[in-house]
Amino acid sequence: MSSVLGVGIATLDIINLVERYPAEDEEVRAVAQRRARGGNATNTLVVLSELGHRCAWAGVLPREADGEFVRAELERHRIDLRHVERPVKGKLPVSCILASRRTGSRTIVHYRDLPEYSFAAFDRIDLSSFHWLHFEGRAVQELAPMLEKAAAGPVPVSLEVEKPREGIEALFGLADLLLFSRVYALSRGFDSPEAFLRQAVPGGREAWLAWGDAGAWCRDRQGRLHFHAAPRTEVVDSLGAGDTFNAGVIHGHLSGWALPRILEGAVTLASAKCAREGFDGLAEVLG
Repeated sequence: MSSVLGVGIATLDIINLVERYPAEDEEVRAVAQRRARGGNATNTLVVLSELGHRCAWAGVLPREADGEFVRAELERHRIDLRHVERPVKGKLPVSCILASRRTGSRTIVHYRDLPEYSFAAFDRIDLSSFHWLHFEGRAVQELAPMLEKAAAGPVPVSLEVEKPREGIEALFGLADLLLFSRVYALSRGFDSPEAFLRQAVPGGREAWLAWGDAGAWCRDRQGRLHFHAAPRTEVVDSLGAGDTFNAGVIHGHLSGWALPRILEGAVTLASAKCAREGFDGLAEVLG
């Protein structure tokens, strides 16, 4: 069993399912509503835990009602919280989500009033006790010294790049493996996954790019591109599909799989996530 440290945020997601996305200034009735734990890094850790890995989270979890809800959810998924900062003040980040039954898409309004995880807290962690280190690409000033410390050791490092953030490109060389989103590629002016991976990613780095229902691409360290199509899936809940894909990539590497098998497994896992609500039971997808 491998151990994974994930650095990033947790959120409270308030999800309203509607038949269709409303027009501006229109009132619609929600078909269903639920509260769930969210956040890129913790989503990825929950999936990895489902797949049998020992997982620890390094993030900020305030001592308030929503924070306690998230704490209980992470403990239910066996996530180690010993490296978490627990401030008395502050509000857990909240994402208000409208999910359209008609299209399967979701629109998110995010609010946060909480400091980012500090390098001082990260610096106290014994990184040698882990087999993989995964970082959410955010708070670049704090993230840079974390990646520098991680890159100096022998443990493989992955960096998720979901959104454009000032200065994040300077950190690409500190990760062994880069996990990009379609949102980030489009923000760089690329509507072709192949062109993005060939032109926008530094050489010598393994880079992965999920592209929704089109499937996913990977560029290996020799610069070769690989592709796997997504199976046809009736979308039930696409929240966290990208985080699930990232977990599939990490799981494949920790399992010693060849790159094409990793790509197939990650796409299969993300597609299965879209076909269900939440993350429970995903381990059965990969056997």
